[in-house]
Amino acid sequence: MSCHKKAYITTPIYYVNDIAHIGHAYTTIIADTVARYARLSGLDVFFLTGTDEHGQKIEESAKVRGKSTQQYADEISATFRSLWDDFGISYDKFIRTTDAYHIKGVQKAFDTMYQNGDIYKDSYKGHYCISCETFFTAIQLVDNEFCPECGKSTVIVEEESYFFRLSKYQDALLKWYDEKPDCILPRSKRNEVIRFVEGGLMDLSITRTSFDWGVKLPQAMNDPKHVMYVWLDALMNYVTALGYGNDEARMDYWPARVHLIGKDILRFHAIYWPAFLMSLGLPLPRHIAAHGWWTRDGEKMSKSKGNVVNPREIADVYGLDNFRYFMLREVPFGGDGDFSQKALIDRINSDLGNDLGNLLNRLIGMSGKYFEGRVESISVATYYQAELDEVHASLDLLEPFLFEMQIHRYLEELWRPLSVANKSIDKYQPWVLMKEGKEDEAMALNGLIAAILAKVAVMLYPVMPMVCNKIAGSLEFVIDNNSWMALIKERSLLESFTIQKIEPLFPRIEAPLLEQIEPVDIKESLKKETKTDSKSKEEKAEGVALIGIDHFFETLLKIGTIVEAQEVPKSKKLLLLQVDIGEEHPRQVVAGIREWYTPQTLIGTQVCVVSNLQPAKLMGMKSEGMLLAAKDESGLSLLRPEAPKAVGTQVR
Repeated sequence: MSCHKKAYITTPIYYVNDIAHIGHAYTTIIADTVARYARLSGLDVFFLTGTDEHGQKIEESAKVRGKSTQQYADEISATFRSLWDDFGISYDKFIRTTDAYHIKGVQKAFDTMYQNGDIYKDSYKGHYCISCETFFTAIQLVDNEFCPECGKSTVIVEEESYFFRLSKYQDALLKWYDEKPDCILPRSKRNEVIRFVEGGLMDLSITRTSFDWGVKLPQAMNDPKHVMYVWLDALMNYVTALGYGNDEARMDYWPARVHLIGKDILRFHAIYWPAFLMSLGLPLPRHIAAHGWWTRDGEKMSKSKGNVVNPREIADVYGLDNFRYFMLREVPFGGDGDFSQKALIDRINSDLGNDLGNLLNRLIGMSGKYFEGRVESISVATYYQAELDEVHASLDLLEPFLFEMQIHRYLEELWRPLSVANKSIDKYQPWVLMKEGKEDEAMALNGLIAAILAKVAVMLYPVMPMVCNKIAGSLEFVIDNNSWMALIKERSLLESFTIQKIEPLFPRIEAPLLEQIEPVDIKESLKKETKTDSKSKEEKAEGVALIGIDHFFETLLKIGTIVEAQEVPKSKKLLLLQVDIGEEHPRQVVAGIREWYTPQTLIGTQVCVVSNLQPAKLMGMKSEGMLLAAKDESGLSLLRPEAPKAVGTQVR
């Protein structure tokens, strides 16, 4: 890394169909950490993030909410930017795919690939997932119908399309994976990609005619009904942000040092993107790093369960730096992580409170009691060279861990010097040294502890910038490239200083600070109530099981808008519905209402949805909710709000 003067670091651009969640925060915090360390080590860094704003999903979501597509995209994009600003994310540019310069750059890329013979016109018929905006072959589908990525029903789409000759680049991609074994991190993910490519690549449909919200083809092609496939548009952001197709002002930052992404979009980044770059004659990125997903208390997060982690809420209550540390320390990069308040509290109390915060408190206490706050390092090497050697041995291992995305290993190794410091106090006992008149040794011990804290603060700064600046302030130095060079690379110690008292950094947390929301199985709750409650003869005769008010409120009812409806083949009773209840994707609901409603009469209407039922399968199709309806001898009627309500509004 040290031989490369520039470092270009990117997050994915986040899709504006909902506000930011913990997964978005995780990716962005990792990228911010790498960018901060790269700057600290003297590199010229360009850090990019932003939002992906085109595609059919965005167009449909805006229509459902009664807004123009641009207005809807503006609002959601602003929530991402606001969160990253509030989180102190050190990005250099925030790109939006609706920006004029980006659109111009994408059109330039399309024209270049077309002129190179890599784009041709044909027609396409296949299984299309609207949610993922991706075509799948019949063999890829689940139960011959459902998307293998998100599980939602696909539709057969036949349309004229321009195709990218992806098959042409199969051998070149396999050669790249072989020659650059760390091009995809972690390496286990690389093996998945290789297996997929070896299975054979088909040419990629890269335009759509079924909707308008996207980048139009270059004007010279005179084909205005086509818009570009959202993934071609989105992936190009990594170079249009540097001026590709415009002023080219920052193209010297290319290729990217690392693209940070979630594992669900690895195929697009590790197959489509390098193939596009090969066609454009641009160098390939050095690393594509794919992290895992987050669950909560062992459960997949969903709004219906009420267990989605709001990153702003956690950071506000537990502290932003504490949240950053937990996310990066808790799970190996590439693996799935589980968020729980208990695990977060344990990290804060143990790693941060006991090991780091308490060490600073001990130094402040010892310096104040014995030396009026003075700390000198003149004799540290005389008495404690072995401890210094052990500390520097750990510090020397750190940088590769960070740039290879082994950030949990980075933090594990960084904690070893803290262990050396705490053990040194217990071993050498400064109170005993002072009683024995060994003031030089006691002062040198203070100098050792201060040096360790300073070195750890410098290397921990990319992860916990605010906390580490407080530590540096107490130790009377500034964290920057100069202190990184002196303390880490040159193994220097601190100059003599007077320690500044500060409030404890990590007050102990005894209990969760947020109300714990547990997922509820409504059916099981009612079964238990039926078994335990005593009932009158009349109640038993009528089959009525009384429930408490708490159980009633466990049923989560929401207003939803039906955005798609179709008949279920081979069923006289079932309709397959896509219902928007204000979540990232519409809910798929299989409803037995075909005798009373046709699909055409339902689209655009509002309904009441039981949104926290366990998903069920009906005729092999996943159903993620239930509609409220009343039925008597005259037929069945869906229960609907008297006046239109915002999707996701809770029924109380």
